[in-house]
Amino acid sequence: MSYVNGTMMQFFHWYIPPDGSLWNELKHNAADLAKAGFTALWLPPSYKGSGGGYDVGYSVYDMFDLGEFDQKGSVGTKYGTRDEYLAAIKAAQAAGIEIYADGVFNHKNGGDEIEEVTAIPVAFDNRNCEVSGSQQIKVWTHFKFSGRSDKYSSLKWHWWHFDSVNHNADRPGDSTIYRFKDKQFETGVDPRLGNYDFLMACDLDMGVDEVRGELKYWGEWFLDTTGVDGFRLDAVKHVRAWFFNEWLDHVRQHTGRNLFAVGEYWADDAEALHWFLKETGGRMSLFDVPLHYNFSQASKCGGSYDMRQILDGTLVQQQPALAVTFVENHDSQPLQALESVVESWFKPLAYAIILLRCEGYPCVFYADYYGAHYTDRGYEIWLDKHGWLIDKFLYARKHFAYGDQYTYFDHPDVIGWTRLGDEEHPKAMAVLMSDAAGGSKWMEVGKPNTTFYDLTEHVDKLIQTNEHGWAEFCCNGGSVSVWVEK
Repeated sequence: MSYVNGTMMQFFHWYIPPDGSLWNELKHNAADLAKAGFTALWLPPSYKGSGGGYDVGYSVYDMFDLGEFDQKGSVGTKYGTRDEYLAAIKAAQAAGIEIYADGVFNHKNGGDEIEEVTAIPVAFDNRNCEVSGSQQIKVWTHFKFSGRSDKYSSLKWHWWHFDSVNHNADRPGDSTIYRFKDKQFETGVDPRLGNYDFLMACDLDMGVDEVRGELKYWGEWFLDTTGVDGFRLDAVKHVRAWFFNEWLDHVRQHTGRNLFAVGEYWADDAEALHWFLKETGGRMSLFDVPLHYNFSQASKCGGSYDMRQILDGTLVQQQPALAVTFVENHDSQPLQALESVVESWFKPLAYAIILLRCEGYPCVFYADYYGAHYTDRGYEIWLDKHGWLIDKFLYARKHFAYGDQYTYFDHPDVIGWTRLGDEEHPKAMAVLMSDAAGGSKWMEVGKPNTTFYDLTEHVDKLIQTNEHGWAEFCCNGGSVSVWVEK
């Protein structure tokens, strides 16, 4: 698939109800999503987590159990059964939508039996600093997968497949990070906290041949089983970068397909993202986390934010070919660990930026499209539904977002751009937005004496260009207007 004007959706959020219905929902909605303009869907982890049917999927237990075996208290996952998952993929692909699976390779959790191992506690804020000498601890590192037996894979995991944990079975509630004796944290990972190899649970040791071999084999099996078109790769800053080179080269060679891949490197620092992209040789894209933080800050500052700087320090500004842009996701949504909310009033402006400019590969968040309502830790959260307006943007993206792009980021509150069209899509478009009071701006669309209307219906009037193809386009306060040829 060409990603020019393609649009991805993250088809879940953290608090999707654990009723096993998501795969069937996708099957039912696939045709409508394709009609709206979505060309790819990123689905949540499809394998059994340590919490069984309640697990979002990032607490990985058994990657070969796609909702087929009675393990961790359920047969299905939070999203449904293996058969429902495969049927949903086929329905989406039949509608012309690519499917990206979520690959979580950093850790495993929910071991079946305890093993005793010698380990060294390290400081949380500096993992290179040993807090005390080695000691014997008991850890849940023996994964037997009894419900699956040896189907699909016969490997049973033991402590030597990991390099560290954050639990001690003899001390419930202890969250100390323990590095196993004679093991080292990975190199080629994010350098924060001294070394950011360890994230959670039982941390995989990518220096063990059997670990890398099993993950390559799983990639072959998973692709042969599901036929997905690519991967979203979780927590890549915690895994040595060259593992992904090895793994992606292997699965692409196995399938003979140029599988898409995007990594989650959560850092508000474009230089860290550039480093990882260089280490992986362009084999994958990365989510533009700095852009998300710009959106979050702008939404909280209102008119005091300088909109001329909305793209500053972002991946999409500096390396757009490998940038996957997003407004919100399951980690940044309210009550999650990386909560960094983009306020609802600003989301239409943010979505216009990622969907209607030429740079980047945009990803729409399920909860922004459909809305969401959930409770956690005594809080009740309502997330507004923006699907109607996102559909308008998708229509404009499909029919008008082509050709030369002229940018007018020349006012602290009111910014805009135009797209002039190309031979196959000759109609032009002008986008104007304001984070404060409404305003107007003269912009060139290259179409003399042509009438434009606001596709969003925010401004109820027509605008006529002059004989030189310029017009004074306008927008309301705290709003965005998308002007297209009548």
